[in-house]
Amino acid sequence: MTLQIVTIPCLSDNYAYLAHDPATGATAVVDVPEAAPIIAELKTQGWTLSDVLLTHHHADHVQGLPDLLAFAPARVVGAAADAHRLPPLDIAIAEGDTVRIGQEDGRAIDVSGHTVGHVAFHFPQSDAVFTADSLMALGCGRVFEGTMPQMHESLAKLATLPPETVVYSGHEYTLNNAKFALTVDPDNPRLKSRIKEIDAKRATGKPTVPSTLAEELATNPFLRASDPDIQSHLGMTGAAPEMVFAEIRARKDRF
Repeated sequence: MTLQIVTIPCLSDNYAYLAHDPATGATAVVDVPEAAPIIAELKTQGWTLSDVLLTHHHADHVQGLPDLLAFAPARVVGAAADAHRLPPLDIAIAEGDTVRIGQEDGRAIDVSGHTVGHVAFHFPQSDAVFTADSLMALGCGRVFEGTMPQMHESLAKLATLPPETVVYSGHEYTLNNAKFALTVDPDNPRLKSRIKEIDAKRATGKPTVPSTLAEELATNPFLRASDPDIQSHLGMTGAAPEMVFAEIRARKDRF
């Protein structure tokens, strides 16, 4: 039986996620921007929190944890490489380690770049990957601590997951990301069609995440550094993909 996943808007533009295993009743939350919306959703669903999965140490992903644990003591899981900056961990994990929610086994993926020690959590049985500020809908996180080649490699890891994988990212940045994507991939019909869908969702206040990896592979410029049309538009035909990625990221930073 696959996980039941609920998207929870937090703060001004963050998302947390509850992942519930119906077979055992185990429930994990991925990141804790603030406690109140998560507690409210647990009460609405009638679920008991068992695990907290932390992707990285930035305050807008962990600052609600003390209040959440006061309401529902749970096992806290995060990256060993980031343990010195995360809240106290019960389980410290590294790339390839198993992360379990009830009866479903997931896998930790090192997606350093935005921060060093950032992890994503992939649950293949549920076709789900929680990527926080690494791979985002039509974008990727700023490279604050890692290097451009490191971030490109991290996204390349995620790009190898099955295309039907649903990408649960950490922020509602999609509309701005879409406007930028058009500046580097202006002739992409899939992108133009997706932007219409995004506009319609945001006009009614609906989230634009999660998305599918297939959508991202077709429209997210940060996964398309090898695409001849993007390379041509940037005047970088034949350049190494990691160099093209770095140029796209630099342009987005100035956007």
